[in-house]
Amino acid sequence: MLYTRKGDNGTTKTFSCDQRISKSSIIAEALGSLDEINSFLGLCKVKAKKEKLDLKGLALSPQKGEALAVDEIVHDIQKNLFIIQAELAGASMSIDEEKLKEIENIVDTIEKELPPIKSFFISGGTELASLFDVARTISRRAERRVIAVADSYSAEVSKDKEGKVEIKASTKAYLNRLSSVLYAFARLSNFRAGITEESPDYK
Repeated sequence: MLYTRKGDNGTTKTFSCDQRISKSSIIAEALGSLDEINSFLGLCKVKAKKEKLDLKGLALSPQKGEALAVDEIVHDIQKNLFIIQAELAGASMSIDEEKLKEIENIVDTIEKELPPIKSFFISGGTELASLFDVARTISRRAERRVIAVADSYSAEVSKDKEGKVEIKASTKAYLNRLSSVLYAFARLSNFRAGITEESPDYK
């Protein structure tokens, strides 16, 4: 069944706590924000596949020289976000350092193709770039919500930890890097389309 009625009173349950918690709690809010960015990335993925955006410096098969498709990278990011959600809910899993290095490698590869970025840009240009810019802001909100959970755990370190979840440093770093890679995808999309992005003039 697609509904259980268990949450009709405004509560939900996680791995980390035997008791049901309010859907307005910081953990529920963080889980919801991660779900939101994951879902929006599905839209970015579909559009990236349609636009055939890829990374020339990274290959799926070095022997064949096939460029790594951005939609496949986004799909992997979505899977990683499920790991973060599970960690947040109290499961014994987290983002490892290798996944962090992978996303950093992607950002580094894109930066080599783009002109130096020395300022902010006004969102727009291609539809895909605009979608990635929106995804970036949603990912930042999700990061803030997860950090709030991490801060709550730290504040309660000498108290009863029931319902408290420790967030690994690599997970926090991955979420911080996520907004960077989404920003890079947006800039790459506009650059490949030959669009000169406009910086704010603050006037």
